[in-house]
Amino acid sequence: MVVSAHPEATRIGLEVLRQGGNAYDAAVAVQFALAVALPVAGNIGGGGFVVYRAADGSVGALDFREKAPLAATRDMYLDAQGNVRAGLSTRGHLAAGVPGTVAGMVALHQKLGKLPWADLVRPAAELAAQGLQLTSKEAAGLNSVRPHMLSVNKHVPTYVHPEGRPWQPGDVIKYPELAAALGRIQQNGRAGFYQGETARLLLAEMQRGGGIISQADLDQYQPAWREPVRGRYRQYDIISMPPPSSGGVALLQMLQMLEPYNLGRLGWHSAAGVHLITEAERRVYADRATYLGDPDFGQVPVAQLLDAKYLKQRMQGVAPTSVATPSAQVTAGTGLPGYESDQTTHYSIVDAQGNAVSCTTTLNGGYGSLVVVQGAGFLLNNEMDDFSVKAGVPNMYGVIGGTANAIGPGKRMLSSMTPTIVTEKGQVCLVVGTPGGSTIITSVLQATLNVLEYGFDPQQAVAAPRLHHQWLPDHIDVEEGALSPAARTELERRGYKLNPRSPWGRIDMIERRHDGTLVGGADPRGDDTAAGY
Repeated sequence: MVVSAHPEATRIGLEVLRQGGNAYDAAVAVQFALAVALPVAGNIGGGGFVVYRAADGSVGALDFREKAPLAATRDMYLDAQGNVRAGLSTRGHLAAGVPGTVAGMVALHQKLGKLPWADLVRPAAELAAQGLQLTSKEAAGLNSVRPHMLSVNKHVPTYVHPEGRPWQPGDVIKYPELAAALGRIQQNGRAGFYQGETARLLLAEMQRGGGIISQADLDQYQPAWREPVRGRYRQYDIISMPPPSSGGVALLQMLQMLEPYNLGRLGWHSAAGVHLITEAERRVYADRATYLGDPDFGQVPVAQLLDAKYLKQRMQGVAPTSVATPSAQVTAGTGLPGYESDQTTHYSIVDAQGNAVSCTTTLNGGYGSLVVVQGAGFLLNNEMDDFSVKAGVPNMYGVIGGTANAIGPGKRMLSSMTPTIVTEKGQVCLVVGTPGGSTIITSVLQATLNVLEYGFDPQQAVAAPRLHHQWLPDHIDVEEGALSPAARTELERRGYKLNPRSPWGRIDMIERRHDGTLVGGADPRGDDTAAGY
């Protein structure tokens, strides 16, 4: 089964499985297909994370997160007075980190793939050349971003309609330059992106727009194999992404904080249940802001953050009947060693042998930095905004960061991506993840609890209205239909501020039932599609 953010990517991934490829082959094919079919987040100019569990029970995590260019400096987005210069870290050439996606897919394929590399990239290259029909969501997205894209680029990219009119649903969009770039990756692997013609075009684009990515950055970029973070929740084993993603640590913290309470008996989105989940979330996001960063650049106290005594102490005084704790009164936990020196996409894949892949990949904001590499046709990320541009100043998602996540040359920026696999009795049970910036962690938490605690099937679990709290700002984001009038009244009585918000996230989930049947859940908030055979 393949569940991804676009029907074409899902179709391509499933075809690879039908041809005898494994879950890792399908992941490579889906990644490149999303770079064509989902320009808002799919990419070769970004990065991401893979968590996998092989049929033999072995697990691993691949970090192909972008890096700060070697010319990056800690205060590069501040003016002479030390204030943040608006927009520099989110839009334009200076916002881009060194892309990791192609190197990551090459590493994944070399270690775990079966089918020839060229066969996995070819479907995406053909899709880019032949074109595909725009859905209503994609047409609306490209139309909304058109003026910004034209202001950032010195050329008119193929994402803008050649006749200058708005895109309509059903219009066929073709990407000849991207097709050629994918063709070079298909033929030459890593060298087809980080060297040769594509690298030349990328560096020319940097010069044109005052960016700082150099050939040395491209030559030196390496993805990193990491040990997943692991923990238990009731009878389930949780396998998730370690730093520089904050997602896995935060998810495990929240699940362990919530385990002592009977959420199932309290009921889905009951006032008492929402209260407990929110109190765990605000404490975890406070820890995230203080302690989490790139483990290659300093000590990240993962073991201490996941220590049972520490987590119990963090929830001291929180009971199903207690009132809200204002975030102003919540700080990061103490006694831990200090750190020293909303657009993404996700896909979940399980193959016939039982190998499972959970991959979250991103340009950061929608359409990244909006910079399209002239002649190569791909969008660059604006991942530099995921650093703490200035300690204590929120990023584009409103998330506060500290010195642990300060900009440094060659450093990976902190992420919220939470690709996760859940097992029960040695068998894969859930494969889950989502885009959504800082809401990723809480969305994965809710979708997982929806299945494990409330008995939802995967489609119900991903479609259910969501809630989110991230410590600061101190309010609960509420999707329409997420709270009953009674729960809303009771939460407000307890001191919670409720913030109505349009839908977020695109959760893609696979559940493996006890009889081995695979059941997919594709988020109706997007064009997400589940397919299996």
